Amino acid sequence: MFTGIIEGLGTLEAVKAGGQGRQLALTADFDLGGTRIGDSIAVNGACLTVVRLQGRRFEVDVSPETVARTTFKAAKVGERLNLERALRLSDRLDGHLVSGHVDGLGCLEKREALANAILLTFSVPAELSRYMIKKGSVAVDGVSLTINHCTADAFQVSIIPHTAAITTIGLKAVGAEVNIETDIIGKYVERFVAGERRPESKSTEGGVDLSLLAKSGFL
Repeated sequence: MFTGIIEGLGTLEAVKAGGQGRQLALTADFDLGGTRIGDSIAVNGACLTVVRLQGRRFEVDVSPETVARTTFKAAKVGERLNLERALRLSDRLDGHLVSGHVDGLGCLEKREALANAILLTFSVPAELSRYMIKKGSVAVDGVSLTINHCTADAFQVSIIPHTAAITTIGLKAVGAEVNIETDIIGKYVERFVAGERRPESKSTEGGVDLSLLAKSGFL
């Protein structure tokens, strides 16, 4: 689990294809002291497992599923990437709960300045925008951001100078693709309200719906 508060940047040093998967070698700009093989690191918002580690250089394997859903399919040597090591239970939760499981891609459609902020508008498919609400949270390339407003196919965020300086968000040009992870809470709420059951379940009991919530005093 992550917070979307980027710990620092890294540089992609090597990309090795393995069928539909990838193996990436990265060098972090910061000390990775305390990190061990098997630990999770969010790379541009995707939760990846460290399989080799030497100083600030580490390697990760990227599964075909992750390649298909993220910008890693077009990863290039020299690319700068956002890095965040996994949340510790003793840490402050300054961003929001981020699983590191990328839902899909967005595209930067508009970039404009407003006072000291940068307003960024991203287009997204409907299956992602359905989990977005005004003033809700979204992770863009692993960065926890607050949604200014959203429509059926787009959303806008404000980037403060600090975020622009310490993440790759400030470097994005119009047309750039980004990894999107929507708020995990919204996805669980939708499933519970819809009364969806696990495929393996043979229960005939109904799920949680609005009438049950009202009857139980939650509405």
